[in-house]
Amino acid sequence: MKKQAFNPYLPSWEYIPDGEPYVFDGRVYVYGSHDLFNGWVFCLGDYVCWSAPIDDLSDWRYEGVIYPKTSDPLNPDGRMCLYAPDVTKGPDGRYYLYYVLDKVSVVSVAVCDKPAGKYEFYGYVHYPDGTRLGEKPGDEPQFDPGVITEGNVTYLYTGFCGRGDRSRTGAQATVLAEDMLTVLEAPVIIAPGCMYGKGTGFEGHEFFEAPSIRKIGDTYYFVYSSAVMHELCYATSKKPREGFEYGGVIVSNCDIGIGTYKPADKPAAYGANNHGSIVEINGEWYIFYHRHTNGTWYSRQGCAEKIKVLPNGKIPQVEITSCGLNGGPLKGEGEYPAYLACNLMSSVGSMYTGDGRIPKIVQDGGDGDENEGYLANIFDSVTAGFKYFDCKNVKRVAVTVRGYMHGEFEVKTSWDGEPLGKIAVEGVNIWQTFSSPIEIPDGVNAVYLTYRGGGNPHLKSFTLIKG
Repeated sequence: MKKQAFNPYLPSWEYIPDGEPYVFDGRVYVYGSHDLFNGWVFCLGDYVCWSAPIDDLSDWRYEGVIYPKTSDPLNPDGRMCLYAPDVTKGPDGRYYLYYVLDKVSVVSVAVCDKPAGKYEFYGYVHYPDGTRLGEKPGDEPQFDPGVITEGNVTYLYTGFCGRGDRSRTGAQATVLAEDMLTVLEAPVIIAPGCMYGKGTGFEGHEFFEAPSIRKIGDTYYFVYSSAVMHELCYATSKKPREGFEYGGVIVSNCDIGIGTYKPADKPAAYGANNHGSIVEINGEWYIFYHRHTNGTWYSRQGCAEKIKVLPNGKIPQVEITSCGLNGGPLKGEGEYPAYLACNLMSSVGSMYTGDGRIPKIVQDGGDGDENEGYLANIFDSVTAGFKYFDCKNVKRVAVTVRGYMHGEFEVKTSWDGEPLGKIAVEGVNIWQTFSSPIEIPDGVNAVYLTYRGGGNPHLKSFTLIKG
């Protein structure tokens, strides 16, 4: 790669959650919703696309706006948001974008000759009599479409099942005709919702939202967000509309379930809802998911991790990291921005973001301003973790900070470990760097920075300095 790859994999000022990754003609394209920095609700932006060559996952290119929200005839004034989309290549070789607006329960479709747009409105998924899917008596509302095309038919997966709502029974699978719009086979339920999991094998991980579908060999992998929201789970079947069995958790955006470096039930970040899918790139499999920034649910960023698909078809849960698509640990030298923190913890413990007291990843300026992110709302006990680095001969560590503060940053290689050293900091009005002689053991290590003291510093970056 030309440079190292990180999490988030896009620039720190870009907010593309709900990522659906695909490889088309030697490039990986990611389609998702579009949050805003300081957004007040989900998905306020138009659809944009980013892509990268399959042999350099550090080199992401902005493809621009591929579909404005006002393109849908139901939304000429833009009052509705574009929720999570998906894309499939149709039998005619064109690319079809499926989505649902946030105030209706029908599936819209746009089309383009190229993967990265621009897409034009094409129509609504409908029954042969013209009734739109989601509006026929007995239909459950449509939400979060996921699609896969095989031959002349397309399988459409949709659904949302909130806690306490027995009117929504589970994830739905519908068969569409060659025109990509007409229902050939009406929806059937393939995975139980929150209220219908008992005795199904999905207990505790019932379907909530974010249906996505992939096929590996002869097996369909249904990827979805479960009832606890922060995790992406999967179920498998040999058939696209029946027989799905729960497989496990692929990733949690707060690492619940990972017990290697912490207790399995301890959240290592402030999580919330999750949405994404799996993709094979150059013979390696990855899970794309999202994290939450700005202390809210509404400014989400895309992340990715390498996964393993075992010979028996299982996918073990993967740990969230800062190195993501890098293919291995980051170099154990140089300056790294603080927004790469994959772990963020404090004495205010929570599995979910939204508490105004917690530390958060932010940026200066407004949405669209290309200002690098940093950590804010840091107080005594806040720990930021960065994983992983291939260290050799690291003799000094520096932090770049600003704000009112008087204290020190402990440098550790585990979240609860003994400090390897401490970096004293004091109040400054502009970004300033402080450092101390601190040796990090040779080998692959995490770097944890824990603040002890008063005030609320901002942390821009840290630097590993060789001896």
